[in-house]
Amino acid sequence: MSQALPMPWRPAIAALSVLSLATAAGAAMVFLTQVVLARHFGPTQYGLFASSLATVSLVAPLAGFGLSQFRLKAHGAEGWAAERWQPASSRFLVLTSMLAVGGIVAWALLGPPVDADTRSMLLVLAPFILGLLAVEQIGSKLRLEERHAALAGWQLLMPTGRLAIALLAVAGLSLSIHAVAWGHAALAVVALMLALPQWQAMRRGQWSLKGHGPRDLSLERDIARPDARMLFRQAWPYGVAAVLYPVFFQIGTVLLKYLRGDAEAGVFGIALAVMTAIYLFPTTIYQKFLLARLHRWAVHDRTRFRQVYRLGCIGMLASGLLVGIMLAALSGEAVRVFGERYAGLQPLLMVLAVCVPIRFLSTAVGAVLLTEGQMAYRVGAMLAAATAAALLNLLLIPAQGAMGAAIATLAAEALLLLAMYHGARRAAALRGAP
Repeated sequence: MSQALPMPWRPAIAALSVLSLATAAGAAMVFLTQVVLARHFGPTQYGLFASSLATVSLVAPLAGFGLSQFRLKAHGAEGWAAERWQPASSRFLVLTSMLAVGGIVAWALLGPPVDADTRSMLLVLAPFILGLLAVEQIGSKLRLEERHAALAGWQLLMPTGRLAIALLAVAGLSLSIHAVAWGHAALAVVALMLALPQWQAMRRGQWSLKGHGPRDLSLERDIARPDARMLFRQAWPYGVAAVLYPVFFQIGTVLLKYLRGDAEAGVFGIALAVMTAIYLFPTTIYQKFLLARLHRWAVHDRTRFRQVYRLGCIGMLASGLLVGIMLAALSGEAVRVFGERYAGLQPLLMVLAVCVPIRFLSTAVGAVLLTEGQMAYRVGAMLAAATAAALLNLLLIPAQGAMGAAIATLAAEALLLLAMYHGARRAAALRGAP
């Protein structure tokens, strides 16, 4: 095991600054996109789009099914030897992508009775899954390479494209909400085209892995190449966790559409869009900056792992409390920004503001459960939280509408934090066990 060394703070701060600026820009673009679309199209039409996009988001993690997260773990623990998974990864990506897109198409054509507008919206948005897949997969490559400036630019691709589509829709072109959906499908094609050269570079081994020294091909010749089935056995916990998260977070919007209509789903969708923009910040710190390092330190430098973990929990709780208080204080301004048709937005944001410190702390506490040997517990915790979210939404939405969905979200966030804390206390990486 390597000796504990002071973390190189200057490069770390520089990298975090670049990623944070990109995250702030992305959050602003996401927020502005929602403002433009919501004000222009109104709760009913915007609700149709938002609930359909939420449905696609529920299914999107099936494409890749945890491969990007598993790649971070495999290369963090094995170094260049993890290249043995590369041949199986390509077949795995193709198969899971076909299943994800096919699932949306099947839901639109054969699922519960839906109107023609919803059916066509789902069919048009189905390819958006592939764009999200491209962003996620190339993002994991850039994290392993620690190319933070490139990662910052890459993570702005979708927010920039979506904002451009929204502005085109309202800038004198009088586009319909279905044209906005077609724009998202075109954006997915652009993301795939930009990702293709980097995918090919990874397949040829023409990329750099930080933290493990130069690649030694002589050490890889005798390593067995696993097939797609073995890859599935390793990646499934990460895939299930990725599938459960949108269920946990977006199920309220989808159920509101079917239980209370597009208009109420649109109002709640705006509230969740605000939360999504806020949650980009802990995601940036842990998923885009720290996670590859945490996988490496959990195996090779547990002293540093524990130091960073404790500092992360303190920092996330403090920043979460600050951001939550600011959101509650500014919630009244939301109606002025989005328009009087969204008058019910303020009380929703007041409730969801309590979720901010809970989510920030949960992200930090749960980071240890992404490392060696902890994913099975993490999946169980997320399954419990997602089940609770679905049941509470079904129970509360019929009587309380969007407010019921907000309360269900808060309760599920609290349950997830408690489960993460319980699992983290037992994690070997925090105890320093071999």
